[in-house]
Amino acid sequence: MSVERPGPEPEDAPALDEGGSVQPGDTPPDAGQTSGLSHPQPMPGRTVPILAFIVVGLLILGIAAFFVARVFALFD
Repeated sequence: MSVERPGPEPEDAPALDEGGSVQPGDTPPDAGQTSGLSHPQPMPGRTVPILAFIVVGLLILGIAAFFVARVFALFD
């Protein structure tokens, strides 16, 4: 009983030498042939994150001041 293997037989595959090695240029390269970027990437600005931290900090301080004022209003 013979077992059928998927794909062509190794001896029927094109571009193989007698020893079974592949001819140069018949296989794709291991990695892409481009390296690096075409132009430098712009650095993101620091203004927006700093403003976001300031706004969040002021919001937290405002909420804390509101609750402190409520606590002292209860003791009057």
